[in-house]
Amino acid sequence: MIKFFRKIRLNLMETGNKTKYFKYAIGEIVLVVIGILIALQINNWNEARKASLLEIEYIKRLISENKEDLALFSGKIEGLKRGVTSIKKFSEALKSASFSDSLLILKANEYLKYGSIYPVFTSSTSTFDDLSSTGNLQIISNIKVRDQIVNHYTKHKVVADWIKVATNWALPLDAPFTYEHHVMKFEPLSSFLYPKQSSQELANELRTNKLFYISNAAAHYWINMDAIQQLEILKDDTIVLISILEKNLNKLTND
Repeated sequence: MIKFFRKIRLNLMETGNKTKYFKYAIGEIVLVVIGILIALQINNWNEARKASLLEIEYIKRLISENKEDLALFSGKIEGLKRGVTSIKKFSEALKSASFSDSLLILKANEYLKYGSIYPVFTSSTSTFDDLSSTGNLQIISNIKVRDQIVNHYTKHKVVADWIKVATNWALPLDAPFTYEHHVMKFEPLSSFLYPKQSSQELANELRTNKLFYISNAAAHYWINMDAIQQLEILKDDTIVLISILEKNLNKLTND
């Protein structure tokens, strides 16, 4: 093709037809420009296609991780609710004279096993961290969806900080109580380390110090209930985000 145009150019120059030569030269320039524009358009189309495929991949990963978070939050909420139930039953057993010694000790065991455990917040943020650290957040073409993603993961940090503040408040109160009242003797895993005591002796010790135990349980009740509330809000927000992402994915794959 290049030889063909070169031959035409030489022929026009040899014949001395300047008008035809200039027309040809202009036409050749136009063809070159059109070729460049077509090449640029093809390149832009390829880049846009790559970006679209990358966006779809990120959206799929975000959906998958948020579904994992949904299961994780639900599990944590159930665990905290079990702890709250153990706190209530332990408090009832301490306040009532109708509970037998063995049942009171059992409720103390359940409280220490489930109710006195501190809530710990964890979530899946690897895809969002990837989007943020690489600058690929802009690959999410829908600005509203992008903003909702950012806002959602900001809530993750808020909940994590909220739970941490509550835990930091209670730890200085909890540790001295555990040591001073030898609480671990009521914990099934560590009770064998202590001198042997009868059920009556252990129950009497609990009843004698019931206000201290109830105060300790009350602190954990507050922490657990607060964590449940925060996780429930985040769980609902996760459900909403998954729905938004799935709709956005459906639009991207069908366009």
